[in-house]
Amino acid sequence: MRSITLLGATGSVGTSTLDLLRQDRSAWRVEALTANSSVIELAALAREFDARIAVVADESCLPALRDALSGTSIEAAAGPRALNEAAARPVDITVAAIVGCAGLGPVMAAIEQGGTIALANKEALVSAGEVMTAAVAKHGATLLPVDSEHNAIFQCLAGNAIEDVRWITLTASGGPLRGFSVAELARVTPAQAVAHPNWSMGAKISVDSATMMNKGLEFIEAHHLFPVGLDRIRIVVHPQSVIHSMVEYRDGSTLAQLGPSDMKVPIASCLAWPRRMDTPCDPLDLVAHGELTFFAPDEQRFPATRLAREAAHAGGAAPAVLNAANEIAVAAFLDGQIPFTRIAVSVEEILNETAIAQAPTSLNEVQALDGEARARTSALLESA
Repeated sequence: MRSITLLGATGSVGTSTLDLLRQDRSAWRVEALTANSSVIELAALAREFDARIAVVADESCLPALRDALSGTSIEAAAGPRALNEAAARPVDITVAAIVGCAGLGPVMAAIEQGGTIALANKEALVSAGEVMTAAVAKHGATLLPVDSEHNAIFQCLAGNAIEDVRWITLTASGGPLRGFSVAELARVTPAQAVAHPNWSMGAKISVDSATMMNKGLEFIEAHHLFPVGLDRIRIVVHPQSVIHSMVEYRDGSTLAQLGPSDMKVPIASCLAWPRRMDTPCDPLDLVAHGELTFFAPDEQRFPATRLAREAAHAGGAAPAVLNAANEIAVAAFLDGQIPFTRIAVSVEEILNETAIAQAPTSLNEVQALDGEARARTSALLESA
């Protein structure tokens, strides 16, 4: 029996992870489950999986969580400190699926225990790449990428020397709006932006896919996960989402990972690593898919990939600022406060007014940068 902690149990990745655990309950012991504020759902899951502790990020929800877990031996806790303490519990694998920079503290707590972390939180690695990778090396932790693209790269690199890599190619679906004109993009509603044609995801990542910022963040993430230069990472639009990424080697060979558009596949890859496990996913039918197509990204209509690439090359504080500004702008769009096209414009404005600074060297510095960039972005949007 293997032990597992799931940070972000009620989100999209968390739900898919629990579906996989249900396939063989006897193989897993659930140590901790966490959520932001979904008390009823979290308590139900904690009861179902007999978790040892359930933690909610919103401290005001603690009384409700305790009530929902009454009559059980499951411990209830709340707040950032409780999240970090839950993440620090020794387990065989921690699935880090808290969306956004809010997941950074718990991820670092898990890393500092020297454990194996299945990382689904790209924002944490974008904002604190140097801090996280240094901590991984210091504590002997293992990072397994859950993002389908990075998981694909991880698989394609297996058994090969990183020095032999010529190109890492991240594939992008192009999102639900890839055929929209500039005028049409200006009128996009939140409902349109989250209606991804291939993947079932949460609202924030769905909007990031629509703006192509998701791929920009993944560009930065790939640089931290795989030690190749930024100039050897490229993005290709592949609308069918069958090839999840590719690695080209110096002998001309290109290895690609193909699979259904279902997050259970990369999650299962991490849960079973270095072996494999069964999933309930439909097998890939290439005949049914037929044609597979590829295009260069259109950075005129979707400038987010350019912004991310520029932030990555600038280094220092820029990636953390990019991520923070994007999170605030996406939230404002989902709340109906700004138009879709204002997301990238806002991020670029904040980046342009950011002073050049060294990369953060501690979690506190990352969090300070993040908070300051969020405040500036909020002020910018309120004044618009």
